[in-house]
Formats: sequence, C-alpha cells, structure tokens
Amino acid sequence: MLLFGSSKALRQFFPMMRIDYIRVPGVQWVKDPDRRFDTIEIRSPLIRAIQRARAAILDDLPRAFSLPAGETQGREIPLLPDRVIREVVANAVMHRSYKVHGSIQIIRYANRLEIRNPGYSLKAEERLGEPGSETRNPKIAAVFHEIKFAETKGSGIRVMRELMAKCSLSPPYLQSDRIGNSFIAILLFHHFLSRDDLDWLATFSELNLCDEERKALVSAREVGAIDNSSYRNLNRGADTLNASKHLRRLCDLGLLQKKGQGSGTYYVPTEMVLASWNLIQSKETSGPSEVGEKPSELAPNPSEFDSEGGNSTDGHSEGSAPEPQLPVELTEAIRALGKRAPEAAVKSVVRKLCSWNDLALPALARMLGRSEVYLRQKIVSPMVKTGELEFTIPEEPNHTRQRYRAASPPPDPG
Repeated sequence: MLLFGSSKALRQFFPMMRIDYIRVPGVQWVKDPDRRFDTIEIRSPLIRAIQRARAAILDDLPRAFSLPAGETQGREIPLLPDRVIREVVANAVMHRSYKVHGSIQIIRYANRLEIRNPGYSLKAEERLGEPGSETRNPKIAAVFHEIKFAETKGSGIRVMRELMAKCSLSPPYLQSDRIGNSFIAILLFHHFLSRDDLDWLATFSELNLCDEERKALVSAREVGAIDNSSYRNLNRGADTLNASKHLRRLCDLGLLQKKGQGSGTYYVPTEMVLASWNLIQSKETSGPSEVGEKPSELAPNPSEFDSEGGNSTDGHSEGSAPEPQLPVELTEAIRALGKRAPEAAVKSVVRKLCSWNDLALPALARMLGRSEVYLRQKIVSPMVKTGELEFTIPEEPNHTRQRYRAASPPPDPG
C-alpha cells in the first residue's frame, strides 16, 4: 500500500505518512512570526512521492550557468548535485520508521536543506558510509533496489560525500538521535572554506586554530550548532575524545558556547563569532576597500572609530565632543604590525594607543584588526597584571563602559 496504494487508501490507513516540503525565510526556524513558512504536502505512493519531492527541491534551488568547453549551448546546474538530492530523499523514505505517525520534513532554509525523518539509524553513526546496509523496511528497500533508487549496499552516504566534495561543498551532516527516535541530514549550500570563510577565519589567526577547528567553526556558524558527532562527521578520522578536546578548546577561546549535558551536549557560536561574520558580509556587500584587496589583510582606519568602540561618520560620538584624530605615528605603527606580529610588538602598540587615549577593548580590536578574544587573553589581561595597563573603572573590571589606559611610569627613586 505504501509503495503503490491510491491517495484515498493512504489518507485512510496512513494519514501522517507524507512528505512535507517547507520553505523557511532566513536561516532559523520561524524566526519572524509574520513570515513563517510556505509548505507543500506530498501525499503519494512512495515511488511517486520521491520524484515529486526531488522535483520540488530542484525547482526551488538557485542554479549556476555553465558552458562546457567545446559546446555551444550552456546549461543551468542546481546548487546541490541532483544525485545527492535523490539519495537523501530515497534514504529518508526507505529507512524511516513507519511505526511512528509523523511526516518526513524537508526544510529549505536560505543556506541549507534539512531532511528530518522519524526513526534513528539502525547502523551505528560512526559506521555511516561504510559497506553494508541495515534497514528496518526490507521490502521497501528491495523494491528501491530493483528500480535503481537505492543500492542497499551502504554506498549511498559515501557517494553523497564524494559528490559534495567534488562540487567544493560542505560534506553532508548526519545526526542519528536514538532518544528522540529521529534522523537528520543537512546539506549546506555554500562552498566550503570559500574566500569569505577564509577572510573570516583570518580574524582569528592569532588563536592558531587547526584545520579541524576551523572547519568546525564554519560548520557551527552555518548550521547554528555543532556536537561531537557532527565534528567527527566533518573531520573523518577524529575520535570522540579528540572531538571533545577541540570543542572544549573552542569554548575556552570564546568562539563556542556549550549547551546541554551528557549525550545531549552541543555547542553554539558566540555573539562575537556571528558579529565578525556579519562584518565580513557587510564589507562584501558594500564592495572592496579602496586601500586593500582583502578585508582581512588590513585593519580599518583607526581614526574612524571613537574610544568607546563605536564608529562615527563625522568623527563625533553622539552627545559628546569630537574625539581627537589618531596621530600619524600611531597609524603607521599599527600598519607596521601586519597580521602575525609577535605579542611583544602588539603590546608595545597597545601601550602607545592607551597612552594617547583611554580605549575600550572593541575599539582596540578594530584598530588593530585583531579579535577581542585574542587581545583580552594574550595582550590586555597580561598587561593589566604586570601593571602596564590599568582600568579606568578599577572597582568594576567587567563594567560595560570599561576602558584601558597606560599606567603612569613609577617615579624615579633618585
């Protein structure tokens, strides 16, 4: 009945056995209550339902234009490979639990496609993509095998990974939840480690992130969260202990924030991480800088920022007198630092800046083109401890209007 039954029979005996294609504006689930979502309910025998779901996805995907060498007619290529879409939809239909009265949800966000189906994977999550298939619906799997919808040899996930990598796309994210009895596959649209990603990651260069941590950070930014399983799926070969170690380090650096406990632990990007990405995107939208080729290579002109850390197009803070312009020698000292200056050199420039004016941490970060996390942990806090810098509000170190000033040199004992 599921494979070949009429719509009337399916509605009568399997009222919730459908595929919902849901189009959500933005990158979060129902973020704006006034712009919720559009949906298509697909109620058809499984073979036809897969074809309809695949067509709905392809029709809604952005397309690139391609003109292969030697050909006179161009063609449009969907953002995600057609076979990947067919595989992920067929897997959801073939492996879902039909004991659960719930629909398969295909959610189209601005930056990704999520396929959610009832029923956790019978195959251990760390073995996904390895040879061998374990299915809870053998008769459906047998029919799909005969009509070439599925190979039933455990190769589908490996094929998806290879095709996504061939297109320079992020690998599919697969999450099997035994407690919630569900399975989620996530396909990201953006090219993995694109120029924007690299420019963004360059703002954290002083933190010496390894390649695996860089991938995890990009993934958390795009998906909204990352857990141990997703980290291992993203970095093939990483074990559970290694993944936990790197995720904890990203938390210690202030890039991720831990949520949940035990097996339900996951990590979300911090506001600082998201703000730095929004800054990169705004620079991309507004066009290239008149000075540098890449936003990550040169710090912004420090004179554009006031000492509170905000910017002002006319050089004035709201309701206050205009800030003094940064002296030429300080501007040159900042430019001379480059991207990978030794900590001692950065500290020297910070002391000069704080001798010139009392400055907040965000202002220092923007002037120097460094992340706030790096400056706080490696530069400013050690300088406060050694007495080179001091708080302008010493009784409240975490005050929102806290600034730093260079400490006066000790009096000459002679």
